[in-house]
Amino acid sequence: MTKRLFLARGREKSLMRRHPWIFSGVVGRLEGKAQPGETIDIFDEKGRWLARGAWSPQSQMRARVWTFTPDEQIDVDFFVRRLQVAQRLRTFLAARDGLDGYRLIAGESDGLPDITIDRYGDFLVLQLLSAGAEYQRATLLAALKHCYPDCTLYDRSDVAVRKKEGLKETRGVISGATPPDLLPIREHDMALLVDIAQGHKTGFYLDQRDSRLSARKYAAGRRVLNCFSYTGAFSVSVMKGGGREVISVDTSQKALDVAQQNLALNQLDLARARFVRDDVFQLLRRYREEGEQFDMIILDPPKFVENKNQLASACRGYKDINLLALQLLTPEGVLLSFSCSGLMTTDLFQKILADAALDAGREIQFIVQFRQATDHPVAGAYPEGLYLKVFACRVG
Repeated sequence: MTKRLFLARGREKSLMRRHPWIFSGVVGRLEGKAQPGETIDIFDEKGRWLARGAWSPQSQMRARVWTFTPDEQIDVDFFVRRLQVAQRLRTFLAARDGLDGYRLIAGESDGLPDITIDRYGDFLVLQLLSAGAEYQRATLLAALKHCYPDCTLYDRSDVAVRKKEGLKETRGVISGATPPDLLPIREHDMALLVDIAQGHKTGFYLDQRDSRLSARKYAAGRRVLNCFSYTGAFSVSVMKGGGREVISVDTSQKALDVAQQNLALNQLDLARARFVRDDVFQLLRRYREEGEQFDMIILDPPKFVENKNQLASACRGYKDINLLALQLLTPEGVLLSFSCSGLMTTDLFQKILADAALDAGREIQFIVQFRQATDHPVAGAYPEGLYLKVFACRVG
């Protein structure tokens, strides 16, 4: 018998709006002893059925909703339906944009909380981030094998957030072939190499695809500094856009080596490229002392905010690094500044950039605003799905 979770009095409002999260503070009582990740039915205080979800007793987020439809069971058919709906959108995007790498499942925004699935050609790379997702592992895998019988399934659930759910990190081939050390994928007119087994996230930053294409529109004739460059996808794009010189900066020599391979793979002029292994904060300060100048700077740092307690320090970090970049730009230079921190709102990020410009003694104009790529949709009831904020700025 399915265990039953009752919310505290008057705490059903977010579920009535179909938001998929239930925090500990709204829980009234649980009838029956549910195992971590087990499917439970969720009711309001008066006993009215609201949703069906996964129980996470070790997390502050005590349940995540699978469905708001009373007669929908959480079985193989459920996952097949979700996968098929998600695939139809990605099939359209892949044909439109010339892709063979994209996000197939974007968690809550595709109706599968804490499940990420990225597709790189015939490789499906999974991240299962919660007790509920892990509990449904076998069911999900059966659905994937039904929908994608010729694809390799690879596990990249090697993320620290699983510890909050009482889960161990896991990684490796689930079924199919071992991925190559570097797998080539297509993105628009670019060929890019992906390290599925060891790379960041599931091997690549698919969410920056639209921003990479837009970045080249500002690059013609410019000297470009690409900070936190990882494997150089932005560098490839701005060089294709006519960048006069592109300097890629990262702390990982392995990533920089792949970046160089990516430029060569796209038959770009390596004489116009430099690869610098360094800490970006320290390098920007050193460039300022040396009087270096750039016509375009790309700032795509890692996430600075993991929880609300870190927001103030993250604001200082974003302001510091953007102030340094602004001081290095030539008049009428272009700054592309990114925040992938979900807790950083767009308005707050824009204010940080404006304050950084003021302290740097520079005028700034916000030209264009971007977000994550279109294979990372945002469900209407789940605004938290919008996490990537990007501003293209013209600096006076």
